[in-house]
Amino acid sequence: MKVRERRALQRGLLCSVLAVWGLSIDLSGQEWAHYGGDAAGSRYSRLDQIKKSNVKQLKVAWVFDTGDFSDGTGPSPTRSSFEASPLVIGNVMYVTTPFDRLFALAAETGAKLWDFDPHIDRTMRANLFINRGAAYWTDGKAATVYFGDMQGRLWAVDAASGKPNRGFGQDGMVDLKQGLMDRYPNAQYRVTSPPAICRNVVITGSLVTDSYPHGPSGDVFAWDLRTGSLVWRFHTVPRAGEVGQDTWGGEGWKERGGTNAWSAFSVDEKTGTVFMPLTSPSYDFYGGDRKGANLFGDSVVAVDCATGGHQWHFQTVHHDLWDYDIPAQPVLVTVKRNGKEVQAVAQVTKTGFVFLLDRGTGVPLFKVEERPVPKSELAGEESYPTQPFPVLPPAFARQSMTAADLTDVTPESHAECAEITKGAILDVSIYTPFSELTQVVFPGLNGGTNWGSASFDPASGLLFVNSMDVGGLFRMVKRPEGSEIPYALRSAKYEFFWDSHHYPCQKPPWGNLTAVDLNTGRFKWRVVLGEFDELTARGIPKTGAPNIGGSMVTAGGVLFIGATNDGKFRAFDKDTGEELWMTRLPASGFATPVTYMGKKTGKQFVVIAAGGGNKYDGKFTGKLVAFSLP
Repeated sequence: MKVRERRALQRGLLCSVLAVWGLSIDLSGQEWAHYGGDAAGSRYSRLDQIKKSNVKQLKVAWVFDTGDFSDGTGPSPTRSSFEASPLVIGNVMYVTTPFDRLFALAAETGAKLWDFDPHIDRTMRANLFINRGAAYWTDGKAATVYFGDMQGRLWAVDAASGKPNRGFGQDGMVDLKQGLMDRYPNAQYRVTSPPAICRNVVITGSLVTDSYPHGPSGDVFAWDLRTGSLVWRFHTVPRAGEVGQDTWGGEGWKERGGTNAWSAFSVDEKTGTVFMPLTSPSYDFYGGDRKGANLFGDSVVAVDCATGGHQWHFQTVHHDLWDYDIPAQPVLVTVKRNGKEVQAVAQVTKTGFVFLLDRGTGVPLFKVEERPVPKSELAGEESYPTQPFPVLPPAFARQSMTAADLTDVTPESHAECAEITKGAILDVSIYTPFSELTQVVFPGLNGGTNWGSASFDPASGLLFVNSMDVGGLFRMVKRPEGSEIPYALRSAKYEFFWDSHHYPCQKPPWGNLTAVDLNTGRFKWRVVLGEFDELTARGIPKTGAPNIGGSMVTAGGVLFIGATNDGKFRAFDKDTGEELWMTRLPASGFATPVTYMGKKTGKQFVVIAAGGGNKYDGKFTGKLVAFSLP
């Protein structure tokens, strides 16, 4: 046994002894206490027991089956996606399921301690059943786990017993929809990502209807941690007299849907600031009734946790016509500029850009140019004449295509994709507006990157982001006379630009993993992420694969990522991109892994939700898989 491993074991034994005595020690860095690893969303762990030299020895330590999943053929008509990242505090793991159940498990064995079920309506129709995780808070005496559900409710559950905290809201629950659905009783208001804890409030976003111009508000709310009473409300579409209201033509801001925060927030605990990733205004693909830049659509917004006061914003897409939501949790980082350390926010996007912003002001740290983009030809539409392009870093995802890029990975795929695209416009670039002609769009509606966000290594200044290089094939169609808006988006044969085997219709690579040096704005390395086994068996070079989920990086120099639809879980050298280890999961790991140190065994564990499903894998499970060294 090596010295470092022996010391880790000794620390674990000491923790066990102290626990018996009723004492506590500082376990900072050994837990996974936030959805993104820390409040900053870095997905970084200081643990180094698992390292480059021994990661190949990882074995399955335990598997826990929640039993919660749907393939859409049973009582639940909607498919599920197990996208959760667990929390680990002390020696207890808290994980949410697609049907919004909250499980507490023994972190070292996977044994169930308790579960809480809010009993959502499993027969509802939704895009997917999803719950990505929870938030944890303690005052040193009692601890509470907070999470939202698909019916728009915020729950506060006692971390020890699994019982609702009766002093919070109405018997442990706040109905987030109250007052928002009166005019839109048939609209949706769901919570799919974890809330954020900042100072004395719990902050919630939402997933709201975006298929019509008007609907439930996408505003962000803050609630008192103890009582559940409303503390503040931030208007994501500014109202009269508020910052940004002048970016809406006429009354386009009134009752505007969308512009919500369905992804995760980040928090600067030192300054008491929450950073909100906001999405596109509704309707996503036509904006003739919302002329202007449309703040705070597609913006990173910094808000004071105590008051909800606006501090700054940066808009990544003006007058969005492509559903290019900011889908990813902002990552709070420290970078070097002229020999000095600068606090910053790294925002990865569906468009494939990384925007690096000063954390205190929102000013870009690398130059961002407003460049002219093509004009929409749809009647009534006034597309924005320019869009922001960061000079650095380079785009990490495909942003264009030509007819020459049609796949040649197999003759069969080429023929099928040629048939799919017959008569379609293939020569496109990012921000080419949709028209009544069928056209390819890159990036596709899922990115770029998505809710998996990015991970950050503070030692090297590297930001790691995976890209989903699968486009779409769409056209605009006229709505019936008298409709709220004149056009709607329609997909061609497939929502995703791929053939019947799910091979994307452009030449590979179809997925990448990129290390971006935030100090220089340059790529440190880039590797193809994922493969199709049957193509590899035919001698075709690794193609990459559709992927959704994110990465996690450790002080041991190892980056872990599932995400790909090939059912594999991989470890990479964070300095070179070399693949160090790979294993097969029960189903694809469309989630972001976590790591923690077992208090009793002194072992470092790596855990990922292997649920498959979503729109990319026909195999569905509800399994959580843990790995450790022998």
